[in-house]
Order: sequence, then structure tokens, then C-alpha cells
Amino acid sequence: MRILFVENHEVFAAVVGEKFLAAHEVVVVPSLAGARASLAAQRYDAILLDFDLDDGKGVELAVELRAAGDATPIIAVSAREDGNQKLITAGANAAVSKLEFGKIGTVLSSLVSGLGPSPARA
Repeated sequence: MRILFVENHEVFAAVVGEKFLAAHEVVVVPSLAGARASLAAQRYDAILLDFDLDDGKGVELAVELRAAGDATPIIAVSAREDGNQKLITAGANAAVSKLEFGKIGTVLSSLVSGLGPSPARA
């Protein structure tokens, strides 16, 4: 599975990639601008989206994608519950707190099984 991980904490992203997402192709970007550029260049099966980023809030990206008709599964991955809730309200399909990241594989599987990349970028 190809995953876009929008996360600005480099060490956390590296640990998650090695420990929980090693079986997947993971592209990590630290900003909204990086996410937009990466999404314009390639398709993803899922997006892991943090709330607090270097250049804004993850909510902006979720709203943009859903407004464009992009149905790629988005999983909110903030350490803060209020951040995850705001991402869900903006269009994320699920949330996995950074404190419970061991559950990410199960959540990814349940959201992505049977779904391909978004037709908006196919």
C-alpha cells in the first residue's frame, strides 16, 4: 500500500515507518505544501494526516481533498484528541492517536480493503 504520511516530527515519522508501516511504501512530508505537491505527483492508497503542521493545520488539506471529490481514506494522527476530532469533522475517515499507534495497521486495513486510490487522481 502506498501511504502519504503528513507529519512534521521527523523522529516520530521514522519510528512509525520502521515499527508499524514497514510493509508499506510510505512517503513522509512535513507540511501542507509538501503534501499538496506529493498528491499532485502521485496517487496514494491512504493519507495519515497530523493536525499541527509547519505551515498550517491538517484540516485545510482534508477540506480541500473532500471538496475536490477525493475519496482517498484519511486517518487523523494527532496526539491531541481535539485535533483528531477537528480532522474527522473536516473529512477524515478515522483517527488513531499517536499514543495508540499500534492500532494503525488494523485501521488502515479496514479503510483500504477493497478501495483503490481516489478516482480524482486516477
